[in-house]
Amino acid sequence: MSVEVVADTGWMDDGACVGVDPDLFFPRRGDKDSVAAAKAVCATCQVRVECLEYALENSERFGIWGGTAEKERRRIRSLRRRARHAAEEES
Repeated sequence: MSVEVVADTGWMDDGACVGVDPDLFFPRRGDKDSVAAAKAVCATCQVRVECLEYALENSERFGIWGGTAEKERRRIRSLRRRARHAAEEES
């Protein structure tokens, strides 16, 4: 028996990206102008933190989420893992 965890995504309705072409948030690799345009939308968003946390919790590998690209999210996950390990070693 498997258990599926469904995240609360009600915050998505309040995103600055609502009504924006979703393709903007999935730019081609190396397209810095498109990445900057997507991040500019995220910079004005009132649910940016929720969006980023959703992407981190769900291991989103593609696209701009919460104003971050996958490389940035990998770094955040790595830093959080290190912090957890350090805290475990201290206790």
